[in-house]
Amino acid sequence: MSRDIQVTFDAHDPRALSFFWCEVLGYVHSGPPGVDLPEGADPLVAREDFLTRLGVPQDQHNTTMAIEAPGGRGPRLFFQRVPEGKVVKNRLHLDVRVDPELRGQARMAALQAESDRLLTLGASQLRRQDPEPPLETGFIVMADPEGNEFCLD
Repeated sequence: MSRDIQVTFDAHDPRALSFFWCEVLGYVHSGPPGVDLPEGADPLVAREDFLTRLGVPQDQHNTTMAIEAPGGRGPRLFFQRVPEGKVVKNRLHLDVRVDPELRGQARMAALQAESDRLLTLGASQLRRQDPEPPLETGFIVMADPEGNEFCLD
């Protein structure tokens, strides 16, 4: 039996980091827990209203955020505020599959174009590995705005 998973990110600014990852993955923000949102409702407005109704102080509204794949095609991502900063390389990272069917320079051009797009959103390009046949097809190591590493693959 397979299980659903949630990937959790420690963050200084869960809201901002969630917006970045929505753009990277094509995800959307989750609505408040246990609330069925009407068609077209803004999940972020609903979340703010939900927290206010619960009596959560405004300065605590950015302690967590969640995003999900439209149609449930992938894992939910959860962002939680933590006081400490990232100090070492992550032991787990995401590989974002840009266009896995491409090979050679066409693949690297697609990866670089996505890297360039993400740079405008606050990412950093850390390293580029060009193809080395027969086993290495090439990838780009990136960091999100808070320094979490991920690969464009």
